[in-house]
Amino acid sequence: MTDAHIEIDYESLPENAPMSAQLLAGAFAGIMEHSVMYPIDAIKTRMQSINTSRPVYTGILNTITRISSTEGSLALFKGLNSMVLGAGPAHAVYFATYEFVKRQVATNEDEVNPIKIAIAGSCATIAADALMNPFDTIKQRLQLGAGGSMLSTAKKMYLNEGIKSFYYSYPTTISMNIPFAALNFVIYEASTKFWNPNKNYDPFVHCFCGGLAGAIGAALTTPLDCVKTLLQIRGESSNEMIRKSNTGFKAAKSIYKIYGLRGFLRGLRPRIIANVPATAISWTSYEMAKHFLID
Repeated sequence: MTDAHIEIDYESLPENAPMSAQLLAGAFAGIMEHSVMYPIDAIKTRMQSINTSRPVYTGILNTITRISSTEGSLALFKGLNSMVLGAGPAHAVYFATYEFVKRQVATNEDEVNPIKIAIAGSCATIAADALMNPFDTIKQRLQLGAGGSMLSTAKKMYLNEGIKSFYYSYPTTISMNIPFAALNFVIYEASTKFWNPNKNYDPFVHCFCGGLAGAIGAALTTPLDCVKTLLQIRGESSNEMIRKSNTGFKAAKSIYKIYGLRGFLRGLRPRIIANVPATAISWTSYEMAKHFLID
């Protein structure tokens, strides 16, 4: 077969691709995704927070106005260093695990098998979240307005709440991220196969399909994201019921008592607004990194 007839499958790295290529592509995708959309993520955290000592944030514009007028616009970037520090390694593990598991369970590279893709995506998020959860918890505390640096916040959490405080939300996080990751990978793989059947490197297709996957996944998993947020910021609350909510069930019960069923949809719009471009950026960056690393 001549070089003109050789086709490179850009939807997964070749089997002989070094692990370093997968890790670098994943780390690049994670840092790009979270850095660009970080202010929107901060707005979502404030809208999902429950604390009787602070004003309730009722909408995106209301949240931006309150934060900017009382804390300054740079407050939307508090905790960014914690996110970047964790996102690079976590996303490297995320995509590398996905590629590895997908190759192990795949029987036909040309077939988009939703079950096998979902299994690979679920394994990826379990591994990545184990690494990312402490950094994400610190990030949530800083986004909520906790004073100090990343290290001082971590030290305060450890001294006041113990090492468990970094992982209270882990069960809920993976309960949310497993279906999110499954939807993300299945929708992305299926849509790219539909719009890009030849599997050529096409940034526009990768961007569109990534955004589509992010929108659907974000919308369907918002209730669990509200529970996760409460578990991560419970130590900063003055509400005794919230401070005692150390499980997903207790957190869900607190949300329902305070806001009713609507409480599980708090932050829905900023979550979708953040995840559409974030997932699009993540997939586009990942595919771009793979493209240049392969060449």
